[in-house]
Amino acid sequence: MNDFMMNDFLTVGLLTTFAGLVLAVGLVVQFTKSFIKRKLPSVYVRLYTLIISLVLTFIFAPAGWDLQGIVVTILNGVLVCMAAMGGYEVISDPHAEKWKL
Repeated sequence: MNDFMMNDFLTVGLLTTFAGLVLAVGLVVQFTKSFIKRKLPSVYVRLYTLIISLVLTFIFAPAGWDLQGIVVTILNGVLVCMAAMGGYEVISDPHAEKWKL
């Protein structure tokens, strides 16, 4: 059931939505990435984010278990990953400017 109120904490219903998955991935990664960065270069945080988003997407929002459903779930997981990483960039450095060489 996808009924939830905005004053609730994270619920299973919220985690079945795109926004809920982006929120959950962002929270998990931000609170655990320091463990990854201690042992590995920063570039591995992106891979870690992708793995977390795929795991959560397969658990809470699978599109099916046939080949098409698995492919769609993987694509949705990549989309969640991109949104979670992009959302953090906007919040952490909203005035960032890209330099063109």
